[in-house]
Amino acid sequence: MTTTTAIESKSADDGALADTLQKDFDMVRSEIGKRIIGQEDVIELVLLTLLAGGNSLILGVPGLAKTLLVHTIAEVFDLAFSRIQFTPDLMPSDITGTDLVQEDPDTGRRELVFTPGPVFANILLADEVNRTPPKTQSALLEAMQEHRVTVQGRTYPLEEPFFVFATQNPIELEGTYPLPEAQLDRFMFEIVMDHLPEGEELDVVQTTTSDQTPDLQRIVSASDLLAYQHLVRRVPMASAVGRYALAIVRATRPGAPEAPDFINRWLSYGASVRAAQYLVLGGKARALIQGRVHVGFEDVRALVRPVLRHRLLRNFHAEAEQVTVDSIMQDLLQAVQVPDDAEAAQG
Repeated sequence: MTTTTAIESKSADDGALADTLQKDFDMVRSEIGKRIIGQEDVIELVLLTLLAGGNSLILGVPGLAKTLLVHTIAEVFDLAFSRIQFTPDLMPSDITGTDLVQEDPDTGRRELVFTPGPVFANILLADEVNRTPPKTQSALLEAMQEHRVTVQGRTYPLEEPFFVFATQNPIELEGTYPLPEAQLDRFMFEIVMDHLPEGEELDVVQTTTSDQTPDLQRIVSASDLLAYQHLVRRVPMASAVGRYALAIVRATRPGAPEAPDFINRWLSYGASVRAAQYLVLGGKARALIQGRVHVGFEDVRALVRPVLRHRLLRNFHAEAEQVTVDSIMQDLLQAVQVPDDAEAAQG
């Protein structure tokens, strides 16, 4: 087989896999809809998180089905699910696990045996993550970034695929510990979950107070999901699209030559290169689930808010003038122009 034929064969295989991915994710949405009414944008961002192999932070007041959504997705993807209720007295070992003294019934010898904590799952839900002190919050950092934990000098790998979804209640701040910027930056998206429209909220009330419990089909296996994650990274992207994603991120940094005046006025800190990586990865995943095999400018623009929302640190002037992060991002999308067709073609 010549090199050209091998490349064409690989491209054909990827095309077939992309078709399967779109069909699977249409079925996944349908299954999730049996239990979660509405919240289509939220569901899409969670699915993009899975495809990109990231972690996401979900903000919403109590009662919006944040926990139910993540648990439902774990069922549909046939992934091991674990939930930790974060509290002020939670210790790092309560997350990672610890060494316990156990006696061998045959020899009578005692030895330290590692007992895995709840982090050893495919999907970990860190419920109200900001209710525990920074020392315990940091126990998630290695797991989120390296997909492993270290206990007593020994490193234990986590089973792939592995994801962390953390929730926060945005209206209740007493007794909470804000997540440090270094940890926030490890979340791909900040997903805002809001109240449903009246009609959908009525559907929720009627459905959840009936005697019917929907049975969910398992659509995608762990091995399928890993294959789809690799496919996402093989989605082609014009260099102009990559430069556009990077231009948006660089424009968020106060003092940078690319920063507009309103960024210098309202922000004290902008986004890191990780934000550009997530714009591109998320854009590739979004293209696939919409039936396209290339990422475009519209994919990048659609993800600017969830990617940047938790990465832009407002300064005193913005807070005093009640300028929101969302309004800053809106101005940013207008300030950073999409390349025209000629520039994109050259890219």
